[in-house]
Amino acid sequence: MSRHAHLIGSVSLADAESVMSTVSDILGDCCTRIPDGETGERNYWIRWQKATFDNCDDLDLELVSQTVPGFKDTLERPFFSIKKGVDPASIDLGELGYGDEAIASYATFKKLKDAGKIGADVRFQVSIPSPMALIVGFIMPESQLGVEPAIVAAMKRDLVKLQATIAAEELAVQFDVCYEIVAHDGAAKLPFEDTIGGSVTRIAEMCDCINEGVELGIHICYGDPGHKHIVEPSDLGTSVAFANGIMDSTKRVVNFMHMPVPIDRSDEAYFAPLNGLKMLSETRLILGLVHHTDGLDGSKARVAAAEKFMTEFDVATECGFGRREPDTIPGLLQIHRDLCN
Repeated sequence: MSRHAHLIGSVSLADAESVMSTVSDILGDCCTRIPDGETGERNYWIRWQKATFDNCDDLDLELVSQTVPGFKDTLERPFFSIKKGVDPASIDLGELGYGDEAIASYATFKKLKDAGKIGADVRFQVSIPSPMALIVGFIMPESQLGVEPAIVAAMKRDLVKLQATIAAEELAVQFDVCYEIVAHDGAAKLPFEDTIGGSVTRIAEMCDCINEGVELGIHICYGDPGHKHIVEPSDLGTSVAFANGIMDSTKRVVNFMHMPVPIDRSDEAYFAPLNGLKMLSETRLILGLVHHTDGLDGSKARVAAAEKFMTEFDVATECGFGRREPDTIPGLLQIHRDLCN
């Protein structure tokens, strides 16, 4: 099977049409899924979801000072707690907006596809955070399990809405799994003790909401605040453990599984855990080993190290590139293209 390029989701260009056109022009048939770039207010992953919680009368806003890796100053972050006297079972967040955003961007995707600017077999990719990202990212610890059912229900509504509008054969849904990963490696706290078991059960519940015929993928992530991981992975061990757990727990076939590779890891030890990866033939491994800083040569060195453990895989960056300078995007995409030749 030929190597393909995968885009995590965010691309720092002006709008969805600019993203889709640029990606298609440079990557061509090397890219089988194109996202909308998460432009505008969505450019910083989940931050745009603050409005969802602001609009819920059952929650109180608290501002918490927090040190975030990659930033030299302490940041004041918005967190929410359940108001006194509110029954958690009554909380209703409505829709999160992922469905509406996907449907709007799909219209642009369809227009470009009908005009022949996007290949006939290319799918429209929708990247969505796991519910735990919103739970840990916005909810105070004492309220997290109480608000969790409302967040899960809202996300399921979004998934129903977008799948009712976008044809299954043209759609790919990717779940971004971050807080679960960094918590397992000691850099965050989840509202349950079994970081792998509790996480993969929850992620599988969301995977099971994806209709047959729709491609399903997982993006395993260590975060990217300030272009720095929240915690550096020692190797692919955690990624492999989560990948195996998710694939064992969901009723759905996982069509692609993405794992990150830091820029300074072209050593065999980092990739050795791939020996324990248990994937079906229908699942494609994607390694996030493309880095703009050391270009094609550095990326090729990481490819060579990975090939000692896995002969077939696609390539991507570690995380999205929504916060990088727009003039670097063509060069970064060209590295992807060159690795696919």
